[in-house]
Amino acid sequence: MLCPCRGKLKLLVVSLSFVILFTWLYLLVGNSENGRSLLLSACLVESTEARLLERDVLASRVREVEEENRQIRLQLSQSQGLAGQPVEGNYGNQQWVASADTGPEDVENTAEERANHSECSRSPTAEKCELLHVACVCAGHNASRDVVTLVKSILFHRRNPLHFHFITDTVANQILSTLFQSWMVPSVQVSFYDADELKSEVSWIPNKHYSGIYGLMKLTLTKALPSNLSKVIVLDTDITFATDIAELWAIFRKFTEKQVIGLVENQSDWYLGNLWKNHKPWPALGRGFNTGVILLYLERLRRMGWEQMWRLTAERELMSMLSTSLADQDIFNAFIKQNPVLVHQLPCFWNVQLSDHTRSEQCYTEVSDLKVIHWNSPKKLRVKNKHVEFFRNLYLTFLEYDGNLLRRELFGCPSQASSESTVLQQALEELDEDDQCYDFRRERIMLHRVHLYFLQYEYSPTDDGTDITLVAQLSMDRLQMLEAICKHWEGPISLALYMSDAEAQQFLRYAQASEVLKNRKNVGYHIVYKEGQFYPVNLVRNVALRNVNTPYVFLTDVDFLPMYGLYDYLRKSIVQLDMANTKKALVVPAFETLRYRLSFPKSKAELLSMLDMGTLYTFRYHVWTKGHAPTNYAKWRTATTPYKVEWEADFEPYVVVRRDCPEYDQRFVGFGWNKVSHIMELDAQEYDLIVLPNAFMIHMPHAPSFDISKFRSSPSYRYCLTTLKDEFHQDLSRKYGSAALKYLTAQRNI
Repeated sequence: MLCPCRGKLKLLVVSLSFVILFTWLYLLVGNSENGRSLLLSACLVESTEARLLERDVLASRVREVEEENRQIRLQLSQSQGLAGQPVEGNYGNQQWVASADTGPEDVENTAEERANHSECSRSPTAEKCELLHVACVCAGHNASRDVVTLVKSILFHRRNPLHFHFITDTVANQILSTLFQSWMVPSVQVSFYDADELKSEVSWIPNKHYSGIYGLMKLTLTKALPSNLSKVIVLDTDITFATDIAELWAIFRKFTEKQVIGLVENQSDWYLGNLWKNHKPWPALGRGFNTGVILLYLERLRRMGWEQMWRLTAERELMSMLSTSLADQDIFNAFIKQNPVLVHQLPCFWNVQLSDHTRSEQCYTEVSDLKVIHWNSPKKLRVKNKHVEFFRNLYLTFLEYDGNLLRRELFGCPSQASSESTVLQQALEELDEDDQCYDFRRERIMLHRVHLYFLQYEYSPTDDGTDITLVAQLSMDRLQMLEAICKHWEGPISLALYMSDAEAQQFLRYAQASEVLKNRKNVGYHIVYKEGQFYPVNLVRNVALRNVNTPYVFLTDVDFLPMYGLYDYLRKSIVQLDMANTKKALVVPAFETLRYRLSFPKSKAELLSMLDMGTLYTFRYHVWTKGHAPTNYAKWRTATTPYKVEWEADFEPYVVVRRDCPEYDQRFVGFGWNKVSHIMELDAQEYDLIVLPNAFMIHMPHAPSFDISKFRSSPSYRYCLTTLKDEFHQDLSRKYGSAALKYLTAQRNI
């Protein structure tokens, strides 16, 4: 008797389940069509759908689950584990705990209020595709390196077109203009302004700050920047962004009609005057303001006569203060003290100042609250803070981040392509993707990011016009050769290093830790950032060659050690052989050793003795005789005067030439014919090949490169190299006419 009842009961349960399921789907679809989800119902309590759900048992359960999830997320965000998460995890979080619209009145919100606020975060109010302007004063090699990390952090989060305005000295201009031109980031414009033209505006102000005269130049931005530029975000170089800069730009809309400057309160006690006995800071409003991050309403500042006003303020205060201690920050604060109505106070998470004795930890309850981190202590990454490891990891993430990944287009924002990118795109479209050698041809036209003078560089030209720079290229696996070369060659050096962003930082640490490299300021290190599957050896060589400051260059490889005193010997030879008025390529004979530990010969006589004993060999005599055979080592043994040799097929000596020599042909990548083609073009231009009788260099042993292994193991690689050689011969014939036919004939006779 119970069976029919059980059947009906099961049918009722199934029917009820279907009703609940369809009700759930109906409500879910209804909310989705309005651009919402039940998971966001906490933000929609005033909507009709939300009120209906509140009376529904099922929706009540959904809210319970949502509340449980919110609590879990809150606990996770407060845990130490969050500090160890990679920065990429925050990429989609365009609005953290406080909105970009948050004004100074919201700074005192409790942690609970801010946590609730983050549940229904508002999107940045900067218009979609609105052009945002960012200004930065940058001078010298170190600041140029720092500003790249700042730019990476901005580009990583940004969703708007950007226009960077750099006030630079000559050094920073050369570095950054080359970097951005080769970076080719879509929807990014860059303008440069000569800091030398602005020095007279601030040079009269005595300044004790380590930034020197450049620390005062933010005062001149109304004059330096274009007169039609109405608003700009001004940043120090030691800033790291942890959110979209559009949120900061949006705060301009919060300004009252009178406000012209947006600043974050200073987080140290400096302006309170209680740091030490007799400490007398410049006048400031309360704790004062920090100028590492500034919103400048340029249009209003110009109307009110900013240039005259800050000057009068500075002149008045210098009567008693005598000099500034914190550069422009002192003058900004003295001005605001007299005109407090003109400042818009930004929430402190827009400039979390990491110095040893600051209140920065009061700016946030969770590390996810952070928006801008400011390393404003001279100690930089070594400051004391309970979350310093997280801050350091965030900074290092951008420091080593692959800048090539930031070349992405902005979705939905049309941008005008640069002339370089247009030419590159046209060249790519002309390539045949079915060509067996497509990868080689593509490599030739690839544009690599280049960071010139990665470290401090100082060079003073010689009076006699005979100075010579050693030019070489290397990758990470040849780094150990640098100290030895610096010991053997005292003259200027130009090195191009082919590295990833992370490897460049490893090199930086290596160079800064080396006593030998630290003491050499006449070495120019130029980073060519990795991209593609081949080593672009001739492109890297050309970067080193183009950035030489001497009239002559010694074109060599980094795994060769020049003989002691070669620098002075070559300078004398340049004069003796009248290199200034003749086209000569001076050949430095190359030798090699198979021993990792070698007692380096002090003279030619000692080298000949080691050659006879089998400690040394003529370079590549056992695997590639043709490469150096024309040097005529037999004649060199007894030669006392320079002698001329004739070009032969596959000749690839290391030579000294004038700086205006032909560049290397960039179609040759990886292994094979990269130097051969260069010597061939020197001969085509009628350079005389002169062997120096008392010069030598020795190749040190090392593991074979990856490209040599590919050449030896890949028939396709060898086929493409042969194809490129044939095309080079054809181009040479078109360029130099019938005189170049001998190269094609010589190649066919091999």
